[in-house]
Amino acid sequence: MTEDILPRGAPPDLVNAAWRDYGNRVGAFRLFDRLAGIGIRPAVLLNTNLYEEAPEVLTAARAAGSEIVAHGRTNSDSLPAIGSGAEADYVAEVRTRIEAEEGAPPGGWSSPWLAHTPSSLASLAGAGYRYLLDLRLDDQPVWLRTGTGRMLAIPYAAELNDSTSMIGRQMNARSFAAMIRDEAAELLGASHPVVMSVVLHSFISGQPWRMRPVAEALAEVAAMDGVWCATPAEIFDAVLAKPTLAVG
Repeated sequence: MTEDILPRGAPPDLVNAAWRDYGNRVGAFRLFDRLAGIGIRPAVLLNTNLYEEAPEVLTAARAAGSEIVAHGRTNSDSLPAIGSGAEADYVAEVRTRIEAEEGAPPGGWSSPWLAHTPSSLASLAGAGYRYLLDLRLDDQPVWLRTGTGRMLAIPYAAELNDSTSMIGRQMNARSFAAMIRDEAAELLGASHPVVMSVVLHSFISGQPWRMRPVAEALAEVAAMDGVWCATPAEIFDAVLAKPTLAVG
């Protein structure tokens, strides 16, 4: 399970591996710099293997004021493949590793490949995660029942997502930038606060020709009246302070 820029060849597939590694070597740093210039603190969906493979990315993420969201050990994992018996230990191990490296545990989880099992919510809640960044069933945050309490689903863009749109559907970067502008313009007309999520990958939007139009669109949205560029933790805290911001 991987995005490929060219049809996958026989291993070792150096072309696609190099394309993806561009994100850790160049693209992530470009994204952090451009977002900082716009005034956006990103949420980094982190595979914990990055602590060994590309620790410089974490240094840059911290400097950018990023929120670290747990995203498994690697995107070669998936919760269904791990199996329900090992799932609880797996999500707890990822949380413990981030806490050891960052000094505080992550509040949020996003599953590799957005994959879940019937017990995933209970495993995540049991490990101490408080919000999930995988679903968009509403424009507002939504409380989910886990069997052991509640977990907040903060809207996650399955379509306003450079992987599904620019790679999966081969949309060009300027059309994707238009999606960002259109989503913001439409949501600003809502009668209550809503969440707009934009999902970027360092090896996709970190490519120079994509970064320019995407950054221009994000800068326009960030400058709009009524827009709050918030991290998931800030959204979660806002919901706790004002429960009407979420729905059941």
